[in-house]
Amino acid sequence: MQEHDGSIGMGIVGFGTAGRSFLPAIRRHPGFELVAVADCVEAVRDEIARDNGVAAYADLTSLLAHPGLQAVYIATPTCLHVDQVLQCLAAGKHVLVEKPMAEDVARALPLVDAARRSDRTVLVGHSHGYDLPVQRMRELVASGELGRVRMVHTWCYTDWMHRPRRPDELDAGQGGGVTYRQGAHQFDMLRLLCGGRVRSVRARTFDWNPQRPGTGAHVAYLDFEDESVATAVYNGYGGFSSVDLCFGITESGFHQPARYDPRTPAPGPQTAEEVLRAKQARARRADWSPSPHQPFFGITLVSCERGDIRQSADGLLIYDASGCREIALPTGRGPRDLVLDELHDAVTGRRPALHDARWGLANLEVCDAALASSASGRDVLLKHQVGIDEVRGGSRA
Repeated sequence: MQEHDGSIGMGIVGFGTAGRSFLPAIRRHPGFELVAVADCVEAVRDEIARDNGVAAYADLTSLLAHPGLQAVYIATPTCLHVDQVLQCLAAGKHVLVEKPMAEDVARALPLVDAARRSDRTVLVGHSHGYDLPVQRMRELVASGELGRVRMVHTWCYTDWMHRPRRPDELDAGQGGGVTYRQGAHQFDMLRLLCGGRVRSVRARTFDWNPQRPGTGAHVAYLDFEDESVATAVYNGYGGFSSVDLCFGITESGFHQPARYDPRTPAPGPQTAEEVLRAKQARARRADWSPSPHQPFFGITLVSCERGDIRQSADGLLIYDASGCREIALPTGRGPRDLVLDELHDAVTGRRPALHDARWGLANLEVCDAALASSASGRDVLLKHQVGIDEVRGGSRA
């Protein structure tokens, strides 16, 4: 059903790095118009309102009353997501909520139920499953050209644990640490490439810096119902950078010269005000303009029965019986543009969303299972998984 003939009025609540990163994509997208913003910090919301020429509010309740508001992007701390999504749905708004969608599966279940009962769209993202190379890998797998996918591996090494962090961003009980915050990207990618339904997870997570406690690294093994397998490796402690494996190209698709500086130490204790200033300064420095290369969230290698696939600087490399060939992919539209495409298609009734609440719950379940497996030393069986065919063929919840 076509619900909107013109652009969709979008609001954003929360302006850390995630909130700021969507501003250029919304401005570029013909299907959306930024109409209002909300942030609890007066100086931040005044800056965003001034720079974008939109109304600014101190809280979500006030934002929801703004005339012409039809959809809300929730980019607040994870512990606020469930209540804020429920508030948006009760107000009749479509929702894009940052991953992870909740602190754990138990907290997320009421959100999924509300989304199912609502006639509104709930989309969970962005995640690097939206990266164009991952999308094209999925299309190649689905085509059967290289046979069935048998295994997928993804590795990412960053300084995530050494960046400015609020306490909740490091607390696994509040959806913090690299398994929830970064593993969510990896598990989304792996589920897309292997069809979606993870049977079990075996993992080891690591917390090896007493000066900055929190889950800073993991190795996870995913066993899929279709008998494919996948591994996810993430190290956020800031030594080796996987950019060095990825043609010198960053997560955002820009070239970064090789760096051999000593690792930057994690910051010591900081006040809430110092963390806020550091995070805002980092967010302002980020470049969210269209990038010259494809984004690299580490390196991902797909092995099918008749060939392998990995990213190149500007597309994909296919290794098969005919040798190695490259598929060039277009630049100019990044993953957040593709998030908005999916949201717009779902809201206007053109196509059901893939990254809906059920899909987000399944990604979150893998995060929960990785931590549980590390604690128990055993495989964890999953029960909330959904396949691509189930989501694309189902409702918009």
